[in-house]
Amino acid sequence: MNYQLLAEKFWRQGYLSIDNFFNTKLMDNYQSLILSHFAKNPQFAHNEEFLSKSNTDVIPWFPQREGFNEFDIAERDSRMIELTEAILGPQWSALYSMVMYSQKGSKGQSWHQDCPPEDNDKFNLNRLVYSMDVDDQVGGNVIVVPGTHISGPIPVGAGDEDLPEQRELSPKKGTLILIHGHLWHRVLPVRGSYRV
Repeated sequence: MNYQLLAEKFWRQGYLSIDNFFNTKLMDNYQSLILSHFAKNPQFAHNEEFLSKSNTDVIPWFPQREGFNEFDIAERDSRMIELTEAILGPQWSALYSMVMYSQKGSKGQSWHQDCPPEDNDKFNLNRLVYSMDVDDQVGGNVIVVPGTHISGPIPVGAGDEDLPEQRELSPKKGTLILIHGHLWHRVLPVRGSYRV
């Protein structure tokens, strides 16, 4: 894996999608832990202010805060660390892992940016690990607009409509997607029983 070439591609596009980054056995273990957790009590952990501003109905879970150290395996993967460092430089630090669970009928997420775009030097890097296939039957595909991480705020009125140059990503089990916090992106509605 050529980390420098991948980093250059990331900075051109504002995102990367790498299939088969993580092995099936690890992803199956994660999927089992996630489904076990959400089978108990899939409730929103967002307050009304967050829900009204973000236009999402994703249910988050922070497994490492509850002692599920299995999620450290992906976070500490040497390839993940080297790729992240190639993109961000040596002074980056990880915050936490968050599982995003959506039930059947979830409206997905409207166009958004994951951090304020006004300062080009301040952004987060989302490292999305997929423990299941996301396809047209399941729904929840990720839509990105390449290069918009340097375009400033999303235009007013951009909700769920198609935008020029958008690309649809359908990650498979084991896929790693990296998204610059200023990149314009959204998530399609969930059609299957759930989407992780």
